[in-house]
Amino acid sequence: MEKKKHIHIISHTHWDREWYLPYEKHHVLLVKLVDQLLETLDRDEHFRSFHLDGQTIILDDYLQVRPEMREKLQKYIKDGRIQIGPWYILQDEFLTSSEANIRNLQYGMKDALQWGGISKVGYFPDSFGNMGQAPQILKQAGIEAAVFGRGVKPTGFNNMVSDVDMYESPYSEMFWRSPDGSAVLGVLFANWYCNGIEIPADKEEAAVYWEQKIAALEKYASTNHYLMMNGCDHQPIQTNLSKAIQTAEQLYPDIQFVHSNFNDYLAELMTTLPKDLKYIDGELRSQQTDGWGTLVNTASARIYLKQMNQRGQVLLEKVAEPLATFAYMTGEEYPHHLFTYAWKTLMQNHPHDSICGCSVDEVHREMETRFEKSKHVAEMIVDEKLTQISDKIDTTGFAPFGAEAVPFTVFNTTGWERTGVVSVTVDVKSEYFSEGVNKEALKSFPLNDRELVDQDGNVIPFTMEDLGIAFDYDLPNDRFRQPYMARRVQLSFEAHAVPALGYKTYAFVKKETTLPETESLIVNDREAENEFLHVKIEENGSLTVTDKTMNRIFTDLLIYEDSGDIGNEYMYKQPDGEEPLTTKNSKAKVHILKDSPFEAALEIIHEWELPRGANELLAQEQKEVIPFMNRKAQRVEETVPFKIKTVLTIEKNSKGITVSTTFNNQAKDHRLRALFPTNVETSVHYADSIFEIAKRNHVPADEWTNPSNCQHQQAFVSVCNQSEGLTIANLGLNEYEVLQDGRNTIALTLLRAVGELGDWGYFPTPEAQCLGEHTVTFRIYPHTGDCIETNAYQDAYQFQIPWVAKQTGIHEGTLPTIHSFIEWNAEHLSLSSVKIAEGSGDIMVRWFNAANQEDQLTIHSGGREQCYRSNVIEENVEMLPLNENGNWQVPVQPYEIITVGLERKEYHQ
Repeated sequence: MEKKKHIHIISHTHWDREWYLPYEKHHVLLVKLVDQLLETLDRDEHFRSFHLDGQTIILDDYLQVRPEMREKLQKYIKDGRIQIGPWYILQDEFLTSSEANIRNLQYGMKDALQWGGISKVGYFPDSFGNMGQAPQILKQAGIEAAVFGRGVKPTGFNNMVSDVDMYESPYSEMFWRSPDGSAVLGVLFANWYCNGIEIPADKEEAAVYWEQKIAALEKYASTNHYLMMNGCDHQPIQTNLSKAIQTAEQLYPDIQFVHSNFNDYLAELMTTLPKDLKYIDGELRSQQTDGWGTLVNTASARIYLKQMNQRGQVLLEKVAEPLATFAYMTGEEYPHHLFTYAWKTLMQNHPHDSICGCSVDEVHREMETRFEKSKHVAEMIVDEKLTQISDKIDTTGFAPFGAEAVPFTVFNTTGWERTGVVSVTVDVKSEYFSEGVNKEALKSFPLNDRELVDQDGNVIPFTMEDLGIAFDYDLPNDRFRQPYMARRVQLSFEAHAVPALGYKTYAFVKKETTLPETESLIVNDREAENEFLHVKIEENGSLTVTDKTMNRIFTDLLIYEDSGDIGNEYMYKQPDGEEPLTTKNSKAKVHILKDSPFEAALEIIHEWELPRGANELLAQEQKEVIPFMNRKAQRVEETVPFKIKTVLTIEKNSKGITVSTTFNNQAKDHRLRALFPTNVETSVHYADSIFEIAKRNHVPADEWTNPSNCQHQQAFVSVCNQSEGLTIANLGLNEYEVLQDGRNTIALTLLRAVGELGDWGYFPTPEAQCLGEHTVTFRIYPHTGDCIETNAYQDAYQFQIPWVAKQTGIHEGTLPTIHSFIEWNAEHLSLSSVKIAEGSGDIMVRWFNAANQEDQLTIHSGGREQCYRSNVIEENVEMLPLNENGNWQVPVQPYEIITVGLERKEYHQ
């Protein structure tokens, strides 16, 4: 006997906070929608449930305008009639950092539980690809299922399922598995998340409607439980849904129609799953498609936003949170409230249409303000915590150098010991307005009789830039502001072996010794080298880099390539038949910028010309909403100047080359990339992704017809085999491609300039042409072996994180002049975050295992009393015993995300 069919109708609206309208216009529509929802729930007891798009920020947005409705919202959430969470916002998973994805879940689940209910489903309705570690993250948070709209089965640009012989899964249900083996039930919106939109209440209309819908549901479902999503983008509530369901029940008495929610639907679905469900593994990036609908080129739309996001994320998660944790360990308060505000402000820029840069111009202007707001809060936290820690460091060891000694502390908030060039601004003499300022004395204050020493009195080579006299002020906690004038200098030097998660103290003191002469890193006006690398700038400005450790030569690195782009903010489309322009046959000017014992910098200047933009046909095709794949526009012959200034920096003890490229873009409709031929024999490459270093094929699947095969990255991309490799790290440059040119060339996108939003209509976006001055920064790192077995990935992760320093005075303190707050060891683990749990007050430290082998994490106890294995939502999962050495050892499985909680009673006072 055939089992009865169940159609689960879930009412919802997919709510992009900002997209083809600015935020406040969507905001007005949101208020109307929620008003209508509450009125419907009041009026119709049969309207059982509404899914509020998986994001709790909608409640905050609504209550901004309707604070008087809080009590009614709370009631319906507690009653289960409004389903919320688990996210704070619906993010783009690949363009937001690993920790941003975790914070999104943490804040979303916390908000939902405070409201009184949570929809326990990994909700990814419209993410532009899905991260491979999502199942592991969800499992750790106690979520057993995910629903998603993209990434599996061939889906076209309009989200329609194609009929092909082979799918990754024959069903809309499957098991989705992370690299570590964690798996959740995955449900694909095979007919999109609007397959149950506007259900007719009229019997004749309903008969036609349901005949088509039921056939579509049966086509992909593995069980007799079918999912119908009653809503779409910004879709108003269907207020007559109860009547429409009654009509359906009359037409199909053998089918049970349920006005459902995800918690109930998934619970029933899991009891009826067949045994032949397939497992799909890792990242879901629409690999089995024609490649035209992946929306991957949102990774390069409005790159300036990606750069601002990278700086904001790093400042919060890799600088402010660790420093606040260190200060907390010395007895200071941890500012949870400020972190919540800064994170939520930053995450308001993380929805897929926001951070992806695929909205109208007004949206992205407002994003810049949010980035600044979040950054300013983080900077205030950083400055306060630097002061609190530095004030506790015993600097009396510098007292013998005299009263004019200027101590300062350099902090390393990365997970590994660090050596590198640091620039620190210090005031060698200051005078407060309240005590009188002698500006002439400040101007004439002697500077040339000084040297730099470390905590042991060793003299450190340095360079100094005199910044003259400067106005500044203190904001004491116990009195009015204190303005002052200071004689200010910037010191640059190599900070050597600064401990991980710690600091090292230096002082600028009266000279007692004479530094011996040291050799320069400059070979001539086009070459520089250190112990590890030799760099030669060729006539065309490209680089020939010799890795001296393996005598391997890389040639033609850093040739610039420019091509037309007649696509949109979502997708790149090169004009038919166009050959890209390059600097391969150009001539470049070169001169030396820096020449010190610890750092060399050379500047390369290309005087280039680029086509002004696309011809008039593009504007016509855009207005007529011609699909970008079918456009015939070309670039014009008229050119505009395009001057590129490239600064190469090589440090004494560094195995990489840092590159900063500046240009003033006055061309439109084009894409600029930097090319790095690797000549490394391999068919795969590695890209930094969310809690993993993802292994990807150079050559796409057979179904792929798009000439471009661009991909997402976070910190780096690496082409390598077991004996050699080249890794290119970046700061906020999220798009790359490995070219099939016989040389396995890494192409790093530096700029993409387009003039329309794209998608379902004509929305001009002139500001997406990104006219004006731009600076992009990346790093070239040749290495032996693959990027995981060598320290290439460590270098790339440290490259993301700025050094921070704080001037202090001569004083006693409880902290030593060099110190690590948390000491740990492991072969393949990467540190992800250090913070304080708001609920317990414990120190939470998170790593991920980058390798396909078990690792052993050792955490030095440092006098702490207890340690436990936690999860991504900071729960105590398992207490850990001390080993015979008085430390904790934690086995970590391949690709595991591991969070550890450190308890100490003093922190709870």
